[in-house]
Amino acid sequence: MKKIAAFFIFSLFLNATLLKDVASVVGVRDNELIGYGLVVGLNGTGDGSSSEFTIQSIANMLGSMNVKINPEDIKSKNTAAVMISAKIPAFAKSGDKIDVNVASLGDAKSLKGGTLLLSALKGVDGEIYALAQGALSMDANAKGASNTSANIVNGASIEREVSFDFNSQENLTLSLKNNDFSLASRIQNIINDKFDMQIAFAKDSKSIYLQRPEELSTVDFLAQILALDVGKIDTSKKIIINEKTGTIISGIDVEVEPVLISQGNITIKIEPKMPYELNENEIDLKDGSVIDTATNQLRITNEKITLANIARALNKLGVKPDDLITIIKNLKKAGAIDAQLEII
Repeated sequence: MKKIAAFFIFSLFLNATLLKDVASVVGVRDNELIGYGLVVGLNGTGDGSSSEFTIQSIANMLGSMNVKINPEDIKSKNTAAVMISAKIPAFAKSGDKIDVNVASLGDAKSLKGGTLLLSALKGVDGEIYALAQGALSMDANAKGASNTSANIVNGASIEREVSFDFNSQENLTLSLKNNDFSLASRIQNIINDKFDMQIAFAKDSKSIYLQRPEELSTVDFLAQILALDVGKIDTSKKIIINEKTGTIISGIDVEVEPVLISQGNITIKIEPKMPYELNENEIDLKDGSVIDTATNQLRITNEKITLANIARALNKLGVKPDDLITIIKNLKKAGAIDAQLEII
């Protein structure tokens, strides 16, 4: 019986929160890169003859090495055309290494064991910012479609820096990760009290305008600002799902409202706590949940029902990771979960 891959729990409720945990500086961000390349060294699992762009790419590559060949004579299935994506961090310097993601573009069955040949990564302006190359790495349990995507840790070297004259910035803007008028107002007052002058202004529920004091550099100013304690905050709950590996990460306090969901041959019934007598087909899991082995129904009657409770019970039922992920998505669609859902 296949178990759910993982259900990690972390606490998002903080007694004290630093400003850098709830806000970011506008303009200080990653930049997306994209490229096209060839993966070689595959054991007959590469692109077939129907992927004409792969054959043409092989011919072009060999031609650049003074090896003349007719594309029609290329029959190799050990090569696959791929799209490459990466993110260049803010303030990254020439020579820094970044991770890259690789995904098959043609009809390759698997990229396992392949090596990416030197490929250029471009920004939205069409300029080359990094060069990628190296052996592919993928999840050891990857199957099916997951075999056609991989990554290379530190697989690209930055060749061009993103131009940004940061220290000349006199006016800056903080962007809160969540819309919150009271938090924006609180942060505005904390900053103004810290510097004993009106240098912060909350423009709306998400943006806070900053005027840098003349005696401080931009780096020193932001170092002091982002290290400010903004008090006790119940940050937004989040559920992160990796569909490739079946991994689910959730806060321990993500509650689920009363709801009835049927997924395949499983029925989940969540209802307020009430007296309940077991019948001969039911098993009490001793955690506020009951499984009916005859109907495959999961009944949860805790006073406080969390996603962690549901995951544990479904694991005991032998629910597959794909089904659990679908159930969580449906719980979110039904409005039974008040948490942000992120699919990676």
